[in-house]
Amino acid sequence: MAKSKGNLLIVDDDDMILLSAQLLLEQYYTEVRKINNPTQIEEAFKEHTFDLVLLDMNFKQGETSGNEGLQWLERIKEISPSTNVLLMTAYGEVDIAVEAMKKGAIDFIVKPWQNEKLIVTVQNALKLASQEKRVKQLEIREQAISSNIDNEYREMIGSSAAMKGIQNMISKVAPTDADVLILGENGTGKEVAARALHKKSGRAKEIFIAVDLGTIPEHLFESELFGHKKGAFTDAKEERIGRFEAASGGTIFLDEIGNIPLHLQSKLLTVLQRRQITKVGDNTPTDIDVRVICATNMNLQEAVNNGDFREDLLYRINTVEIDLPSLKERIEDTAELADHFLKKYEKKYHKNALSISKEAIGALKKHSWPGNIRELQHAVERAAILAEHDVLNASDFAFLRRTEASNSEFDNFNLENIEAWAIKNAIKKHNGNISHAAKELGLSRGAMYRRMEKYGL
Repeated sequence: MAKSKGNLLIVDDDDMILLSAQLLLEQYYTEVRKINNPTQIEEAFKEHTFDLVLLDMNFKQGETSGNEGLQWLERIKEISPSTNVLLMTAYGEVDIAVEAMKKGAIDFIVKPWQNEKLIVTVQNALKLASQEKRVKQLEIREQAISSNIDNEYREMIGSSAAMKGIQNMISKVAPTDADVLILGENGTGKEVAARALHKKSGRAKEIFIAVDLGTIPEHLFESELFGHKKGAFTDAKEERIGRFEAASGGTIFLDEIGNIPLHLQSKLLTVLQRRQITKVGDNTPTDIDVRVICATNMNLQEAVNNGDFREDLLYRINTVEIDLPSLKERIEDTAELADHFLKKYEKKYHKNALSISKEAIGALKKHSWPGNIRELQHAVERAAILAEHDVLNASDFAFLRRTEASNSEFDNFNLENIEAWAIKNAIKKHNGNISHAAKELGLSRGAMYRRMEKYGL
């Protein structure tokens, strides 16, 4: 008979009861541990995670009040709220056991028990624990889905030769479930490409979760990605599942993979190799089933050569590489992209049917677009908002035509112009490494990302 998956802990001061319960339950469950002193409970939870605890009500000779059992019940629920507790009690203590159920116990079994009765009670307790865990996972997944509503699937726009090649590769790779690394400058549409891979895969009906690794503080990295148990650290007031577990069955998109500090890369590598996560404060791994897509604007091979990125992690994430072209490398797509964004924003801002003149399209094609498609999108959005006529002319995009100045030359000293120029050139100087560019500018990574978003970089 195959054993069911389950971690059980039996707590009783009677060694004969411990042994008989363990021998019985080991026939049905994968992990059954026992301790004869309740003071060992906390240590046991440090070493293992338990789905169910079978807890005696009294531990002192002659004690029948059940107060000890109630105290340890409360302590177990504090240590691990998700662990269910099944009380073991004598005939005369049934009223106390009922009271304990009001305090969080899931059920009770009367000693001496019938083996069949004990097995059925344990099965029901574990089934309820599994259902509660599933509900919690669904709540977290629902939150993740809600946070992704504004980032719905968008079709990749462009009929240039470069884009046809990308679309063809996505069509080939998407059904394979292989890990993919998407390369490209900021604003080239790496997340759009990742969503296209998901949409064309066998996981299309499951969740897609995007994670911007560049915005996660180092001290929260493991908690955000892998989850944590209640009490694992100061602010861990309740158990939480991480992004990987929430994405199980679907796709997880790890953007800015090149910005993960070296000492955290090994933790991510372990998860990708084993397809298991271990929550912070937990010792039991949880299996995950996810498609992993990563993206970066950095040259990871150069980072490997410089000792900033693990070579084995690079091999793990780039089964297939997709290198997205910059907008200047697909300039013939400018008109199509601009028209796509214009239709989006005329609807969003309740504008009359808008169009862009040939003169304006010509001016847009001549722009260098250091922020790529994202910069074009912001440019069209702003033009749509401020439009005074149904046809947008080059003058409606005048704010884009800032002088491509050298380090000391500007057509004016508008602080926003100067700040945008400094950020662009710092990113260029550091080959797309946002952390290094932010450090040189005296900004935190979070502040750097906010400014990049502001200027469409």
